[in-house]
Amino acid sequence: MPTQISKTIAIRRASFKRGRIIPYLFILPWIIGFAAFTLGPLLFSLIISLYDWPITGQRKFIGLQNYITMFTDDPLFWHSLGVTSKFALMLVPLNLAFSLTLAMLLNQKIRASGLFRTIFYLPSVISGVALSMIWSWVYSGEYGLLNYLLSLVGITGPDWLRDPHWSLTAMVGASLWAQGSMVLIYLAGLKNIPKDLYESASMDGANAFRRFFAITLPMLSPTILFNLVTSIIAAFQQLTLALTLTGGGPLKSTYFYAMYVYENAFKFFHMGYSAANAWIMFLIVLSLTVFVFKSSSMWVFYESEVKQQTGSKRARSKEASK
Repeated sequence: MPTQISKTIAIRRASFKRGRIIPYLFILPWIIGFAAFTLGPLLFSLIISLYDWPITGQRKFIGLQNYITMFTDDPLFWHSLGVTSKFALMLVPLNLAFSLTLAMLLNQKIRASGLFRTIFYLPSVISGVALSMIWSWVYSGEYGLLNYLLSLVGITGPDWLRDPHWSLTAMVGASLWAQGSMVLIYLAGLKNIPKDLYESASMDGANAFRRFFAITLPMLSPTILFNLVTSIIAAFQQLTLALTLTGGGPLKSTYFYAMYVYENAFKFFHMGYSAANAWIMFLIVLSLTVFVFKSSSMWVFYESEVKQQTGSKRARSKEASK
C-alpha cells in the first residue's frame, strides 16, 4: 500500500512539472527571437561602443573614449540633441491632444463611424517613404498644396522645407499625420469609461466641458500615460521623414539625433562611435520614461484604487456612526 501511494505521488509530481513546463514551451519561440534579434544585438552594441570599430580594418579597444569624444569634442552631438528635444517638445503635446480630439469625434454615435475610423487609420499603414513623397508635394514652395490654400486667403506661404525657420515646424506637421494607432488606443479607453458616470454628472447639472475634465480625462489618464511614453520614444527615434524630406537641412535645422547616429554608422562607418551614440539615446529615453512613470502617481487615475479608497471611507463612516 505505501508503495502504491508513493507511485501515485511521483506520477502527480511528474504531471505537475510537465504542466509547469508546457507554458514555457509555447513562448519559447518568442524567447529565442528576443534573445537572437533584440537582446543579443543590444549587448553587442554595448561591446562595440568601447572600440574604435571601422567596418573594415583593425578594431581597437579604447574604453570610454567614444563617450568622452561625444560629450567634449563633437558639436554635432549637442546640435542634434537640441534639435530632437525641440521637436519632441512640439510634437508630443500636439500628438496627444490631436489624437485625443480625433478619438472623441470618432467615438460619437454617427452613421458610417466605422468607415471614418478606417479612413483615419489608413495613414498609419502607409510606408514612411510614401508619406514623405506626399508631404514633399504638400510643402513645396513652388506648387505645394499648403501654399495654394494659403494663397486663397491672401497669405504667401514660405518654402517650408528649405527655410530653416519653418522646416522643423513642417516636420512636426508631417509627423502628426499618422495618428491611427494612438486614436485606436484612445477609442478603447473611451469605450471602457462607464456611461453611468456621465449620466450622474448630467443629472447633477455638469456641462460637457465639466464632464470632460472631471470624468473623461481622469478615467483616460492610464491611456494617456501609455500614449505619452510611446510618443516620447517615437519623437527621439524620428528618422525616415527627415532623411527623405530634408536630409537634415536646411542648415541642419532638421538634423535629428537618429540621423546623427545613422550617419556615423553608415556614412562615416564609425560603428563603435555610432553604437555609443545609440546608447546615449537609450539612456536619455529611459530617463524620460522613468521620470514620466514616477510622476504618474500625481496625475494618473486608477479606478481600482479609487474603489478601495471609497470602500475604506465607507467603512470608517460606518464605524464612526456606531
